[in-house]
Amino acid sequence: MPFKSRLNKLLDGVPGALGAIIIDWEGEAVDQAARIGEYDIKLLGAHKGIILNLLRQMLARIDGGELEELIIRTDRSKILLAPLNQEYFLVLSLGAESIAAQGTYQLRCCIEALRSEFQ
Repeated sequence: MPFKSRLNKLLDGVPGALGAIIIDWEGEAVDQAARIGEYDIKLLGAHKGIILNLLRQMLARIDGGELEELIIRTDRSKILLAPLNQEYFLVLSLGAESIAAQGTYQLRCCIEALRSEFQ
């Protein structure tokens, strides 16, 4: 499954984007494109997968609906996560100077383009 071109397009669409990775439910990388080290983007994806799964469990317990996306902001970065389906999700890492709204829009476009591959 050649996802790298879509991930590179995602990175190119957001100034200051650092990396994008598709992760499975166990935290294993499916594919990635990054301007940071391969180890760093895989580690980021795996740890954010844990957060995503915990949030999904919590939402299920309180009948909170399906998680559509998650944005984590720090003073140095922004990390956007969104499920492709129940087993796979996409993580986009942005630098501090990136505009989160632009990243969110591009993430959604990428998800729509990829979603048919994960049905």
